[in-house]
Amino acid sequence: MCLAVPGELLEISGNDDLTRTGRVSFGGVIKEVSLAYTPEAKLGDYVLVHVGFAIQTINEDEARRTLALIRELQDAE
Repeated sequence: MCLAVPGELLEISGNDDLTRTGRVSFGGVIKEVSLAYTPEAKLGDYVLVHVGFAIQTINEDEARRTLALIRELQDAE
């Protein structure tokens, strides 16, 4: 099973679609990810990230619901 986690795109670096990267916040944890698969992503968008690659943009409501479920799972442990 694979897991992709939603995060908010805070910063974009680079102009080339293949080497463009972004700083993404996952509920406060910020990581650098590749934006090669999501050339349409722009600042403020939410993206699904799998193994360091943003693989899809998603709407904010869906991202927030998913992050809330992840937090619930963490709290249940």
